[in-house]
This record gives sequence, structure tokens and C-alpha cells, in this order.
Amino acid sequence: MTIIITFLASLFGFMALGIPLGFVLILCALFMMVVLGQSDIMVVAQNMVSAMNSYALMAIPFFMLAGEIMDRGGLSIRIVQFSKLIVGRIRGGLGYTAILATIVFSGLSGSAVADAAALGAILIPLMVKNGYKKSRSIAFIAAGAIVAPMIPPSIPMIVMGTSTGLSITKLFMSGLVPGLIVCLGLMVAWFFVVRIDKYQDTESFTWEEAKAIMKDSLPALFMPVLIVGGIRFGIFTPTEAGAFAVVYALIICMFYYKEFTVKDISQVFLSSVTSTATIMFIVAGATAAGIYFTLGQVPVAMAEAMGGLIEHPLLLLIIINVFLLVMGMVMDCTPNILIFAPVLFPLIGRADIDPYYFACLMNFNLCVGLITPPVGVVLYVAMNASNDGQKVSLADVIRDSIPFFGVEVALLFLMIFIPELITVPLGWLT
Repeated sequence: MTIIITFLASLFGFMALGIPLGFVLILCALFMMVVLGQSDIMVVAQNMVSAMNSYALMAIPFFMLAGEIMDRGGLSIRIVQFSKLIVGRIRGGLGYTAILATIVFSGLSGSAVADAAALGAILIPLMVKNGYKKSRSIAFIAAGAIVAPMIPPSIPMIVMGTSTGLSITKLFMSGLVPGLIVCLGLMVAWFFVVRIDKYQDTESFTWEEAKAIMKDSLPALFMPVLIVGGIRFGIFTPTEAGAFAVVYALIICMFYYKEFTVKDISQVFLSSVTSTATIMFIVAGATAAGIYFTLGQVPVAMAEAMGGLIEHPLLLLIIINVFLLVMGMVMDCTPNILIFAPVLFPLIGRADIDPYYFACLMNFNLCVGLITPPVGVVLYVAMNASNDGQKVSLADVIRDSIPFFGVEVALLFLMIFIPELITVPLGWLT
């Protein structure tokens, strides 16, 4: 218990001072080391280095780089155009376009931040131009973007696999159908929001325009099919899929769309390296802190404290998910997974809960935290994605995101009460 109190007190204390999360986790590790009566600081450094020395984690920089190339090389706008062609005729079509584009883009990036930035920059100005409230548009784009880490390839699931030893391929497949269910739920919510806000926009295309859009977007649409299909059928590992995504994106953007040049390579490398370094530094810090959880017998203590719930798996899942919803409000997905997955998975194993089912729930839960204040990183990314000069307050965005947040939380608990929504499709896919 002393270790848990030390960790939480130092975590929230240093975060309140505005220290970057990677450094916060390292400081937490040092504090726990002192509490445990140890003094070998090299243990912290060694665990940080060993945490990043992982073949599976190599997939993260590959998918980050592929996402940067796709955004700069014109794939994002093609995906949006194709989505508008499919659902643009429906009243409030730009909202449905956002969700359909999210599904396609999720199969390319695996990152909610990348999804919100790429699609937000394109769709939010369009939605505002067509009479949508900007705060509502931002809220909806952000709510849809959190599906990206659920649909494979998923960066949080890569982290989950490396921290628990579960198959990353199977973790990827566990989130595919639940991610589509969440998208369907958001479309239903948008159907009612369109009528409440009295949006009337529709967009139609001539047959010639439709053929041109289809031809132009086909290479972009093939990419998620090739990535997910390749992983599913064992053609390549998730890491190899990331490398394939980079090569495919480069070829298509440079030689088919011709919107990406050699001069752009240095910029996308710099941007992707910065994003990757942030994630990897957090991975290193969280792993260093995690070693002292183990030394302090925290998993054993939690198993003893919640031992009475082992015989009541449903109640155990509800309590854990409420806890994760709270933690998701103050920390990003990656540190939450690295800190709590090694603690929680032994517990759910004793309760005979399918680890892949729980991994999917945990990932979905923490993704919801990406749009909840005070951290809500995806909300901020979506707010900054559109540089049209029109100001909007965070309070307005949070208020307008309530219907979508409510749908996502309701679906989370629906999956807790009906595990077959995850386990049955997972059985089909694997």
C-alpha cells in the first residue's frame, strides 16, 4: 500500500507542476526506489533501456512515419472525398463522412491523435462552412478519432502486447468489430444531433465525378485492406506491416498522386521522430516505475485486496473499468497501459476472464479518456486542427461532446455485460 500511495502522490504532484509525463514517471520510479530502501539508480536506467529494446515496439515508428507521409502526400483528402461520395447525399452528410473516413484512416495510422489532426484539418472547416457549429464539429471529429486505436493497426495494442506478452496480432483483431460498433453508435447519435441542431446539408455527385473520385481514391482504400489482411493471414508481423505501410505510402504519394517529393522526406522524418520519441520515452519511464511495482508486491497486494471479487467477474470488471475511466481523464493511453496492465492482467486471469476480451475493454476505456478533461489530448488536437481564425472555447467543445461521450461509455458497459460482442467476432477473425 505504501508503494501505491508513493506512486500516486508523486505522479499527481509532479503532473500538477507541469513536468512532462516521461520525466514524471522516472521521478516516480526514483521515489519508489527510496521507499523500498534501494539505492542502485542504475536499475532505473537499465530498465529504461531494456524497455525500448523491443522488436514489437519497432512497429510504432513505422506507423507514425506512414501516417505523416499519408497526411502530407494527399491520402487523407482522397479518403474524405471517397467518404463524401458514399454518404454525402444523406442529411448531415459531413458527419457521416467523418465517421466513414475515420474507419478507413484508422486502418492506416493506429493513432487517435493522427486521425484527429489529419481529418480535423480537412473536415472541420468544411463543416463550419456548411453551417455546422464549430464546437459540435470538433467534438464529433474527436469522438470519432478515438476509434483509431481500436481498429488495427493500433499503437496502444502494440504497447499492450509488449507489456503483457499477449499476441499483438490477436490483440489487433479483438478491436476490429468493437471499433465498428462504436462507429455505428456515433452515427446513430449524429442522426439525432443533426435533427436537434437542424443541419440540412447534403452533397451529390455526377456519374463522371463519382468515377473520377473512385479512380483517384482506390490506391488509398487498398492500403488498410492490405495491412489488416496481411496481418490477419500471417503474411507479415505487425512490425513488418508498419514497414510495408511506409513503403506503400511513399510509392503511392510520390509516383501516383505526385504530391510528395524528396524535399518532404526530411520534414516527415523529423515530425515522426518527435512523436515516436515522446511515446518511447514514456514507455521507458513507465517500465522503470513498473519494476518497483513488482518489487513492492503491488500485483499480489491488489489480488489480495480484490480477492473477494474473483468469484464475481462481472462486478470486478465494472470496478476496474470505473477506475480506468478515472485514470483515463488524467493520463494518456500508453502510460496507463504500461502502469496498470501488468497489475490488472494477473487479477483478471485469476477471475477466468479472457485476457484478449479484457485487453479490448481496457483499450476502449482508455481511448474514451482521450476526449475527457482535464487532459483530453484528442480534444485539444481537434481544436487546433482547423486554423480558420474562428475561436471556440474548450467548455463549448466539452458540452457539445456529451452526447458522443455518453454513447461511447454506454457501449463500453454494454460490452462488459455482453462479452460476446467482442469474443464471438474475435473467434471468427482468429
